[in-house]
Amino acid sequence: MSSGPDFASDGTTLMDILSGYEADGYAGQAAAVEGGLVRCFSCHEDAEPTEVHVDALRRIEGASDPDDMAAIVAFGCPRCGTKATLVLKFGPDASPEECEVLGDLDERERLTGADRSFGGVGAGGGGLDTPHDIPG
Repeated sequence: MSSGPDFASDGTTLMDILSGYEADGYAGQAAAVEGGLVRCFSCHEDAEPTEVHVDALRRIEGASDPDDMAAIVAFGCPRCGTKATLVLKFGPDASPEECEVLGDLDERERLTGADRSFGGVGAGGGGLDTPHDIPG
């Protein structure tokens, strides 16, 4: 098991990661919205980040612009059960909503002691990697 977050520093693109998650059944989409909530685009319902169980998360930095940073979260919607992805920018280009959601997801995982899995495009070109623990 790895002891740190999974960063895409190998030229893996956002689309590569999303395609890998989709191949594993995460076909829905979600976004951070006003109030620091997560909106599922399948059921159009909002959820508090504290209600979202993170199945996997992958962080990337842009190859040409290191400030182009994003966290890609794979999760099941707590309202309708759709397996979805949530792309959250972090760093200087992040919106207040993205920062709030990502911060709340981080804080919840630390407080509950829940496992936090990081996954991404596997060596075979698709699918989630084996989850690893992240230090708290």
